Amino acid sequence: MRNKLMSLLLVLLLVVITFSGCASTFNFNSGKLSIVTIIFPEYDWVSQIIGDSDNINVTMLIKNGVDLHSYQPSTEDIARISTCDMFVYVGGESDNWVDDVLKEAVNKNMIAINLLDVLGESAKEEEEVEGMQEERESHSENDEKEFDEHIWLSLKNAKLFTETITQKICDMDSKNKDIYVKNAEKYLEKLSNLDEQYQNTIQNSKRNTLLFVDRFPFRYLVDDYNLSYYAAFKGCSAETEASFDTITFLSNKINELNLNYVLKLENSDDRIAKIIIDTSKKKNVQIITIDSLQSVKTDDINNGTTYLSVMESNLEVLKKALS
Repeated sequence: MRNKLMSLLLVLLLVVITFSGCASTFNFNSGKLSIVTIIFPEYDWVSQIIGDSDNINVTMLIKNGVDLHSYQPSTEDIARISTCDMFVYVGGESDNWVDDVLKEAVNKNMIAINLLDVLGESAKEEEEVEGMQEERESHSENDEKEFDEHIWLSLKNAKLFTETITQKICDMDSKNKDIYVKNAEKYLEKLSNLDEQYQNTIQNSKRNTLLFVDRFPFRYLVDDYNLSYYAAFKGCSAETEASFDTITFLSNKINELNLNYVLKLENSDDRIAKIIIDTSKKKNVQIITIDSLQSVKTDDINNGTTYLSVMESNLEVLKKALS
């Protein structure tokens, strides 16, 4: 049903664009090159690369803190993508509508960057670890692989994506290539420095295991630094209620590992966390919040939030969780 609605929306949109002067109807680009991103990390990487350039407009489609998994593109969003010069997107299951939009795009010379494709064989499948709540949806052997979409939560991935996006922007606007390369080099150095801080902090930590009383979107990050974890739900899970078995398992892990902290995501409530702690023998366990970069709003950006600033804050959270 969703695909049929998307196809109908595309047809209607193309009619509007065709009979009203293409992109000028929407007045998106104002003669400048246009880059469209869906989520905040993509937007910030592009912004860091282009710097103060007034030759490129950058748009982030999810501006109001909606989770990528819940996002539905509006007619205006589709029009922006259809007429832009470059489109950057994750390419996972949540973006399954993108292929239809790109097939019908007005700008046939658009550069489309699928970040999961950039990762190639380094892309990771969704993982179900011991104790995790089982999904209600059944999957057959013929189902396609479901990749973990939270690729932005790895600083190593961020470096790869920055390099790839930089090259494509230089191809698109070769006159300003030197500026973009210089900006990217400075940004890549900052990413590498923070990556090193993560490595040193985790190597010198008392613990090596995290316990999430929530969804777990940090698979790429924990694999980067050889951390272990337990969690209530998969990163892309739609489940909201933990079973008795999951609650019991996680509460026993608090006891077994003698944990002082458990982790939840931004915008999550403490309900499940409190049940798990109350079920354990340790009643003084603290709930701390780590940011999955899925709820950044325009106001946050205007107030100075960047990809690096959030990842720096997350490092401080991990220091505490692993103490």
